[in-house]
Amino acid sequence: MTIDISGWMIPLDPQADAVDYFLLSADEPCCGGCVPRNPLTSIEVQMAVPLAPQAEALALRGRLVRLIDDPAGWRYRLVDALPLDPPRAPQRRFSRRAFLASGAAVGLTACAPGRFAGYTEAHAETTQTTQTAQPAQSETAPVWQAPPGTLTIDMHSHGGRVIVSRNPVIGANRPFIPLAAPMRAGGMNVICLAIVTDTTVTRVADNRKRFEAWREPQPGELYALGQTEFLRAHQLVEREQIRVVTNTASLTEFGPQGPCAIISAEGSDFLEGQVDRVDEAYTKHQLRHLQLTHYRVNELGDIQTEPPVHGGLTDIGVQVVQRCNALGIVVDVAHGTYDLVKRAADTSTKPLVLSHSALATHPSARSRLITPDHARVIAGTGGVIGVWPSSGSFRDLHAMDEGVKRMADVVGVDHVGLGTDMLGFISPPVFTSYKQLPDLASALLLAGFSQTEVGAILGGNYLRVFQASVG
Repeated sequence: MTIDISGWMIPLDPQADAVDYFLLSADEPCCGGCVPRNPLTSIEVQMAVPLAPQAEALALRGRLVRLIDDPAGWRYRLVDALPLDPPRAPQRRFSRRAFLASGAAVGLTACAPGRFAGYTEAHAETTQTTQTAQPAQSETAPVWQAPPGTLTIDMHSHGGRVIVSRNPVIGANRPFIPLAAPMRAGGMNVICLAIVTDTTVTRVADNRKRFEAWREPQPGELYALGQTEFLRAHQLVEREQIRVVTNTASLTEFGPQGPCAIISAEGSDFLEGQVDRVDEAYTKHQLRHLQLTHYRVNELGDIQTEPPVHGGLTDIGVQVVQRCNALGIVVDVAHGTYDLVKRAADTSTKPLVLSHSALATHPSARSRLITPDHARVIAGTGGVIGVWPSSGSFRDLHAMDEGVKRMADVVGVDHVGLGTDMLGFISPPVFTSYKQLPDLASALLLAGFSQTEVGAILGGNYLRVFQASVG
């Protein structure tokens, strides 16, 4: 049905010039990183045309769709939405009752069951509802005091927006957004700044739930895309005055001063199966962190979100792992299947990382979550698993700290890190800005971690792997 509804915009990327996907909330957010906890007070919005982020309440007209078993827990989506002109939303106060009454959602919520539809038994393994959304620091909240020599490191980030847009009109001309300022504001010293080299052959599928490969690449296409994105990464760090660290000496020297970046690639698709291109990326582009697979089954191995083709890591994948070990590149097995991870662990002489995921006892088909056994393989190499702030797994930062705790219970605190996947989500995550890092640290302290353990999780553990892998 077509409805008119008003509320406040909560975009995934509040610094973007225009967005075509965001949440519309009944409650005015206190900051850009606040994702509503209650799914009955907000809806997903897909715009017919991009809309500039709005600080004030706005009114929209679109087709309301009720969601069933939405991974992020949302109940409704407004599709093909357009802003009402002139706006009919008030410019300041706007009550929850008015939000529901402004559209047919009031009728739908009246018949909603007590337990929201997106909260399934599978989600119960990896989420925890709480009484408050993402907490602000207060006089009573514990404050993390970083031990001397501690570095905060994000194991996986697309901060600054280096990824070439899937929109062919924007493509490689996608504008950057500020990165250094939010890193400084939150105290994030170093990020693994990841390019992605499968964007031209992957797309959003299953009603915006996941990415999938939709065509085969042309010869040389993904290699060329990699050259473009490596260039964008270096343009970004130059614009933002961010130091690129290439070894342990530069990391320990420049890291505490921040902001710094470790050049990373999410997926080895730019190699196109040619192992010698690892050397080129290491020398020419300063690559020091390489994820083997992403959203297409490539020459290196199988991925979690598609049926297996190779039976795990391929022989070419083995050669790439060995070459990374020899050169000094961190090997990342995120997105890879359990079989891929096991063979990578048997191959690598250095610790592995799985930069961004979360724990589930029984992940569903095509899930990006991992089992305890999957996590233990990484830990068995001396490696680190980065806990991922997906709203499909965690309702807010409180639930995320419990997810970190569960991971630590399985593999030990020395094998847990942070992988925010900044600007890499379809739906808004629960960690949207580096300004939230103090809140996350506080939540970890409340979860029972010591000051030293929080330092290990927020960077110290990855530093150990970087030292062992890169030298």
